[in-house]
Amino acid sequence: MRIRARRLERDGVIGVVAPASAPPSPLNVDRAVAALEALGFKVRLGRHVRRRLGFLAGTDRERAADLMAMFADRRVDAIVCVRGGYGTGRLLPLLDYRTIRAHPKILVGYSDVTALHCALWREAGLVSFHGPMLNPDFAHANMPAFTLESFLRVLTQPTAAGSITNGYRARTTEVLRAGAARGQLMGGNLSLLCSMVGTRWQPPFRGRILFFEDVGEPPYRFDRMLTHLLNAGLLQQVAGIAIGINRGCADPQAARGREYRQTLQDVLQDRLLPLKVPVVMGLPFGHVAHNATLPLGVRARLDGQAGDLVLEEAAVS
Repeated sequence: MRIRARRLERDGVIGVVAPASAPPSPLNVDRAVAALEALGFKVRLGRHVRRRLGFLAGTDRERAADLMAMFADRRVDAIVCVRGGYGTGRLLPLLDYRTIRAHPKILVGYSDVTALHCALWREAGLVSFHGPMLNPDFAHANMPAFTLESFLRVLTQPTAAGSITNGYRARTTEVLRAGAARGQLMGGNLSLLCSMVGTRWQPPFRGRILFFEDVGEPPYRFDRMLTHLLNAGLLQQVAGIAIGINRGCADPQAARGREYRQTLQDVLQDRLLPLKVPVVMGLPFGHVAHNATLPLGVRARLDGQAGDLVLEEAAVS
């Protein structure tokens, strides 16, 4: 059963949690809160949102408690994560999914938060959102209008948001295999999707439009991850593949033509084209400033002619 949360009103309450790592500077939380308040939202911080414990933003129980408190609080309309990093997967066994189903909320984040997206879909059927977070996005004064407008369009309007490239001016998209496909969106950070394979929170692939991105992974690691999904028989099930902008994933030595060197595009073509489904790369989402908000579990159309991804139904009620 699929659950869509109520839309975010422009004067609504946004709860802030840190399910993974803490931001590099606590001041980033203050900057992001100020940016959200300037947009007209009210902000409620999780009790432990400023905690630090090594590479984690507090203990597992503290971070899980903050997340559950936000879901249970009827005054909170949406939940936005501080940042990714590492640690979200450690929370999944600690969450009360019955409470989450009873109090569905918008939840937004990407990168390590992919683990939480997978769990919320599997355990609660909740439509959640791969989109901007506090530390890398709202805390920056130069956050692109494209990213903010996509965030607001998808979360505040109970209508189909349409093309995710609406307002995107850069020429980064490229069609690797033409065609068209429809299906529910499923995906996130590629490394995290691989880490979910074999767990109870493994996301569904059959008939889905799979979207993925990553950061700082050289081409051979992309090959390893995609090969893992192929060996698990999962990529063979998708209807189409939408690839974001993979920042820092180029091999600077590949252009020299030495042995055992491939570009990321070489890897993507080698691993994905035999699937004979539409593949579009360079779409505006990922660890980049121009980061569209993508709802997991919402029906979409991958346009392998125009090089676009189109949301065909509302993500909120």
